[in-house]
Amino acid sequence: MKDERDHPSNRGRRSFVNWFLGTSAGALFASVGFPILRFLSPPRVPEATTHEVEAGSTHDPELLENGFKIIRFGADPVILVRAAENDFRAFSATCTHLDCIVEYRPGLQKIWCNCHDGVYDLTGRNVGGPPPKPLAPFQVHVVSKGAGPGTLVVSRA
Repeated sequence: MKDERDHPSNRGRRSFVNWFLGTSAGALFASVGFPILRFLSPPRVPEATTHEVEAGSTHDPELLENGFKIIRFGADPVILVRAAENDFRAFSATCTHLDCIVEYRPGLQKIWCNCHDGVYDLTGRNVGGPPPKPLAPFQVHVVSKGAGPGTLVVSRA
């Protein structure tokens, strides 16, 4: 007896169903796989190069109250320290030990990392704790605009 699956009209339908299921499965894998691959290897986007940043006024309330202020220098955090009345210093705010954000202790005149008790002096040199190297320095310029308070401009050293 003849098998009904061998009938010519059934072969056409079967090949269409196989083709449809195959392309549907391929589309499903592509729609799921492509975003996963894009996530795992994101496109390289060049970061804008920053040469200097305006960090605010010399009479900035946060700077006067805390003695320091964290600012953004492109994608990097920078700590701006008010060491004395007209003495402003800036360093990378990322600890060289484990990339924690540092803070300034005005009473001790030290920059301190609270993650593992790393200590830096006001030149950025590591003087205590586990940090292996000094903080990267930045230059600070006071730009005067008339008789009022000056504006602090931070640039790469």
